[in-house]
Amino acid sequence: MSIIEWEKDETVAVIKLNNGENRQNLEFAQTFNRVLDEIVEDKDITAAVITSTDPKSWSLGVDVEWLMKQFTEQNFDNIKNFMYEMNTVFKKLLLLPIPVIAAINGHAFGNGAILSCACDFRFMKSDRGYFCFPEVDLGIPFLPGMVAFVRKAIPEYKFNEMKLTGKKIGAAELAENHIIEKACADADELMNESLAFAKTFNKKRGIFKEHKKRMHKQIIQVIDTEDKAFIEPVALMISD
Repeated sequence: MSIIEWEKDETVAVIKLNNGENRQNLEFAQTFNRVLDEIVEDKDITAAVITSTDPKSWSLGVDVEWLMKQFTEQNFDNIKNFMYEMNTVFKKLLLLPIPVIAAINGHAFGNGAILSCACDFRFMKSDRGYFCFPEVDLGIPFLPGMVAFVRKAIPEYKFNEMKLTGKKIGAAELAENHIIEKACADADELMNESLAFAKTFNKKRGIFKEHKKRMHKQIIQVIDTEDKAFIEPVALMISD
């Protein structure tokens, strides 16, 4: 079983994160890019939903154990490749010619929460799971591109609070602040609502992609022009 798989539910691509806590490393990024390419190639697909097969976690962000191993072994190219590959994932989600819905069925921490913000819409179950940016406590800064596209998903007043405090918040608070479309009672309602919403879309890909391209033009520019300066000196990126 691949760490990320997808299947069709009528015209909706259901992307399944299959690796428990779904920690993000180079394999995760490369696999996600391949899956997104496969979905775009299938012209019958009109929307995508990203969920996790783990009942507790949607994605707990960067695979810190893998990352530390790369630092210890001075495999800095692996780390840089991971960061560039994840940026490619983010850009593909931002520009995909179909709507992408994050069905957050468990914890979304750090890069997991960031990944959901690259999607067009978010739903989350309220009976279990927190959403947070713990980077301020872990000594890991956001890349400029991350700041740019998280801001399109989270109102500035709430992003300021979440980013600088590392506060964990649940689905009800996310819904109150218009970060998710709906707080769902449980996993079944989450998938039912996410899929039902996804199936309301049957937009022409050309115009849908052009809308997203124009909406996110400045975000893509930041990713392409500013992130490299922070990724290339990766050996110096561990904060004191």
